[in-house]
Amino acid sequence: MTNKINVLLVEDEPVLAAIIKESLETRDFLVSIAINGNNGWTLFKKLKPDICIIDVMLPGKDGFSLVSDIRTVDEKIPIIFLTARKQPEDVIRGLEIGADDYMKKPFSMEELVLRLKIMVRRQVQFSGPMNSTAGMLKVGRFTFNTQKQELTTQEQVIQLSQREADLLRLLIGAKNELLDRKTALLKLWGDDDPFTARSMDVYITRLRKYLREDTSVGIINIRGKGYSLIEYV
Repeated sequence: MTNKINVLLVEDEPVLAAIIKESLETRDFLVSIAINGNNGWTLFKKLKPDICIIDVMLPGKDGFSLVSDIRTVDEKIPIIFLTARKQPEDVIRGLEIGADDYMKKPFSMEELVLRLKIMVRRQVQFSGPMNSTAGMLKVGRFTFNTQKQELTTQEQVIQLSQREADLLRLLIGAKNELLDRKTALLKLWGDDDPFTARSMDVYITRLRKYLREDTSVGIINIRGKGYSLIEYV
């Protein structure tokens, strides 16, 4: 039995793929490489990895299409885009499709390792056994199951990605108070650079969309400081 984290790396540059694989496997990850999107989809279904690292510009099925396919069958698995495409619209599209993170090439291997470790730590923290009430948080008429990463009402069940669930957990923990922007970025991403901050804005927008069914709750932007999850009386 192994405790290594299984990573699916979908990268069509063989030298870069080999470097990433070697670097991660010296840090107790187990890496499987796919050289194109179609191969990546086949390996994903076969291996059922713990985390995916996916390039955007791939032969055949591109990274955006591959992540869309993955999200149809698994809404929880952490996914990182690793790509040379740096335009804001690409970042927004990648996160809206369902990626949990978006790193630009060239990148720091230490930063990639750090982000993977943060994701692994959060998976372990919230994947243990729970009783029927532990991990259940209320926000308005929603119930947030932190274990299943589900936001539910009597009418619907919304399956959250890991990043969405992590951010919502922080917002609920600071309900009706300020969630400091820098604090949230460091806890969830490990840095607070402008690129990462833009990623968090995308997730805030998605959470607002989920919560808009209940007019008694909302996420407000406190300019220059952060966000606050408000429950209106």
